[in-house]
Amino acid sequence: MRHGLIGGALAASLALALPAAAQQKTLYLGAYGGSFEQTMRQKILPAFEKAANVKVEYVAGNSTDTLAKLQAQKGNQQIDVAIMDDGPMYQAVELGFCAPLAPGAVFADLYDVATYPSKKAIGLGVVGTGIMYNKKYFDEQKWPAPSSWNELKDAKYKKRLVVPPLNNTYGLHALIVAAVQAGGGEKNIEPGFKAYKDEIGPNVLAFEPSPGKMTELFQSGQAVIAVWGSGRAKALADTGFPAEFVYPKEGGIALGVGGCPVAGGKGHPEAQALLQHLLSPEMQTLLATDAGFGPVNKKVSLPADKQVGIPYGPEQVAKLRVVDWDTVNANRDAWNRRWTREVER
Repeated sequence: MRHGLIGGALAASLALALPAAAQQKTLYLGAYGGSFEQTMRQKILPAFEKAANVKVEYVAGNSTDTLAKLQAQKGNQQIDVAIMDDGPMYQAVELGFCAPLAPGAVFADLYDVATYPSKKAIGLGVVGTGIMYNKKYFDEQKWPAPSSWNELKDAKYKKRLVVPPLNNTYGLHALIVAAVQAGGGEKNIEPGFKAYKDEIGPNVLAFEPSPGKMTELFQSGQAVIAVWGSGRAKALADTGFPAEFVYPKEGGIALGVGGCPVAGGKGHPEAQALLQHLLSPEMQTLLATDAGFGPVNKKVSLPADKQVGIPYGPEQVAKLRVVDWDTVNANRDAWNRRWTREVER
């Protein structure tokens, strides 16, 4: 019954958003791989494809991969819809890769955190960066749950810690929070580099960007603690692995997930419709329960057991630190080069 309601609501919204289609079109979606891709392929895209008479080709990659594809295809875009972390999405907008959003009733139902000033991208969800750990291993060692970002320096984690690289948003957050802990921040990143070179770096087993490989490192027992996102940690825990996720006492960092219709893409009406589909209460609920995204649609109501591990509601989202993306994006290329040279050498 529930799927029937979803299908009916989707068909009605698409009737308004799309022109009559004589033959099936192909829509290219650039978005995350891993558990997010599986949720999209299995639970979200099939209903959209049927109602919109469109075939969605999924182009998996992390946010910097997708942004690089947009840059490489400039003037001849092959991607129609891009889904990226908020930092790269702001870059995509600034570089002219995103088209203006078409009007839609669903936008009136969103929290302010979903809004991009340009009106060329929209927030699809919020996750938080914190610390994931193997609870079973910690219990066996009689270690307490990690409670501070400073604990990443603890020698007991030597070659047991995994941190994504700096071209990954979780890795960028890790550098920023290390700088903040030492009195710096986005505008003074030096303390963060020093912490990773001298104190945290020796504990790092791998600077791993792939969700699949991160999962393998935990499942094999090589890694027991990581800087990661609430959504990724939830996906691992949902497999039955004893993954626990915590926001340290100093607070986590907000990671917004943004979507935009690509300027120059071939499927504009369908691209706009797909974004509005992802913002519907039904799809927002699926993104929350299956992908671990904090909903941006105010009409989503989650039972208590489904709220665990995700930023849910305006109060929880407000507790997460928001990155100064203007400063970060102006310096990120230089930081990436320095990170590769000094930290991952």
